[in-house]
Amino acid sequence: MDISKIDKNFSVETNIQREGLRFFDAESAPFKLYGIYRDGEKFRRLPESVAKATSAGVHALHAHTAGGRVRFVTDSPFIAISAQMGTVSKMSHFPFTGSIGFDFYSGKRYINTFVPPTTVEDHLEGIRETDGTLREYTINFPLYSEVKKLYIGLQEGCRLEAAPEYSISDPVVYYGSSITQGGCASRPGCAYQSIISRNLNCDHINLGFSGNAKGEETMAEYISGLKMSAFVYDYDHNAPNPAHLAATHEKMFQIIRAAQPELPILMLTRPKYYLEGMEKERLEIVRRTYENALAAGDKNVYFIPGTQLLLELVREEALVDNCHPADGGFISMAYVIGEKLKQILK
Repeated sequence: MDISKIDKNFSVETNIQREGLRFFDAESAPFKLYGIYRDGEKFRRLPESVAKATSAGVHALHAHTAGGRVRFVTDSPFIAISAQMGTVSKMSHFPFTGSIGFDFYSGKRYINTFVPPTTVEDHLEGIRETDGTLREYTINFPLYSEVKKLYIGLQEGCRLEAAPEYSISDPVVYYGSSITQGGCASRPGCAYQSIISRNLNCDHINLGFSGNAKGEETMAEYISGLKMSAFVYDYDHNAPNPAHLAATHEKMFQIIRAAQPELPILMLTRPKYYLEGMEKERLEIVRRTYENALAAGDKNVYFIPGTQLLLELVREEALVDNCHPADGGFISMAYVIGEKLKQILK
């Protein structure tokens, strides 16, 4: 029986033609969402009230679905999606597959991407083949766009089960600039946090706010109340000047540390090997926060200067515009940060 004929909640408008195609709401069991949640008409990464109280820029970006995922197990010979989109971001230096597209993995293995057309506006759909064996799948949401609703299409009658939980279930929370949000990864699964999540089997929350991560006290207070296994932060690029970074960086650390005395906190600076002008000063400001914490007896604070995030193999090709990493840069960042988190979370 085609349940969509008697229950309109199962009916999804689509141009996809495939015999036996049935759509499921990504918010319904056994599917499970991570990194985002439904609130009102769209998915969000944090409460709208917090975003509004922080800044107009954070409010504009808080519903971009960077770090959002849905996980499930199936043996369907294909996976389709039908996504109702909100704001979509089209940029000259950023592939649509990263800013607007969805991609999916089976465990650590990349399977395929739902590629947006250049004309994409408020709807994205597609279908991709699988090998039909029972596998765990993760669909990654877009990095720089809003999603109002997601339906997942599978073969009618296929097995459909819940995916196992992450072995590290308390998320690693990342806060920072456009680089943290994922600019300019070729697809969502190539953002460095997604790579780390797969490698360490660890949940995560992406609180990157492109151009608008400035270490605001409102944001620090919100983050301090989150349940997490570690906190990673880098808003070097978004601090308007070194004085602003100096006035906010250690303050943000202290707010979070006061709320969570044993939380591992990892500080980063911009991923760039050749530093110019005030970039060296900014690095030393972040280093000073770290050294002050050590001097105060803090045993759960860590620091990786951005000059160490780009390994020699990719150093000259890591950045798109001398700022945002391409995939090679993100892979390098994932390796360096992931190795440190592996030590921290063991």
